[in-house]
Amino acid sequence: MLIGEVARRSGVSARMLRHYESLGLVRPSGRTGSNYREYSAADIQRIFHIESLRSLGLSLREIGRALHDPGFAPSALVDDLIRRTRERIAAETELLTRLRRIDAADPVGWEDVLQTVALLQALGSKSAHARQRAALSSGDEVPVPVEALVEAALSETDPNVAGALRWALARSGDRGPALLAEGLASPVAAVRERAVRALVEMPGAEAAAHLRDALAHPDTVVRGHAALALGARGVAEAVPTLIDMIVAGRNDTDAADALSVLAGDTVTADRIATGLADRLAQDTTEPPARGRLTQALAGIPGEKASRVLVELSHDTDPAVALTAEYLTRLRNAGAPHPR
Repeated sequence: MLIGEVARRSGVSARMLRHYESLGLVRPSGRTGSNYREYSAADIQRIFHIESLRSLGLSLREIGRALHDPGFAPSALVDDLIRRTRERIAAETELLTRLRRIDAADPVGWEDVLQTVALLQALGSKSAHARQRAALSSGDEVPVPVEALVEAALSETDPNVAGALRWALARSGDRGPALLAEGLASPVAAVRERAVRALVEMPGAEAAAHLRDALAHPDTVVRGHAALALGARGVAEAVPTLIDMIVAGRNDTDAADALSVLAGDTVTADRIATGLADRLAQDTTEPPARGRLTQALAGIPGEKASRVLVELSHDTDPAVALTAEYLTRLRNAGAPHPR
């Protein structure tokens, strides 16, 4: 088969076939009477072998070694190809992400593009000062894409920079809450905590909805941050989680304060008092937790809380009984609740 026919059937150009020949990868087995190259079936099969190896990303030098060295073991080369391919994909993905973020900034001219690139680079800087400055300056002239702010906030370990990023996210627009909520599903506990702490500072109903969902999160830290934030916003759904926090002794003072804020109406106050009383009555509640629950009743107004305290003043646990008796006297005297 002549070179033109081989090129047509194989898809490899005649020029590339001559290049393969010059490198010694494949040589036509014969010549015609007019001295044209003539390829045998074995030659054509070798061409397809070369093309198969090229499709894996091997260089022509590596292909030559694979074809000519009988002792050549492909495993090391394949492992190296996997590594190089992963690096190339990572680099291309990073470039694509950066291009999308520049496009999301909706640049008017090249000056806007350059400013966006500079801000993105600063957010990824090794200098905490540079990262903080970039976060604080975001949106002043050219907006930083919210995706970049979320990514930076979820990976930031410096507390000052993290605070600046949360501030920037709070004024970044509508897409932040949904992206931060995705961070709550991270397998890394620190990332989940950063996500919920940023979500807490996001305004609006969407952020509050994600915080409500977070009350059922398996991570106690996530649940705690969500409950404290919702309690401060007057969302009564946070009550069970806040009581759990008091029992566990995890930010229990803050949780008790949040319960007192929520107890602004009679119905909610009685619901909270009932919840505290129920946990006090459980046999599994340890003495220190019972003490914290009793103290939490100090901030709950209403007859229900008062009755619970009177009952607790006769509790078999002396510490609980003394605390309840003291709080009852304060309530009867009309004194302000001790905090």
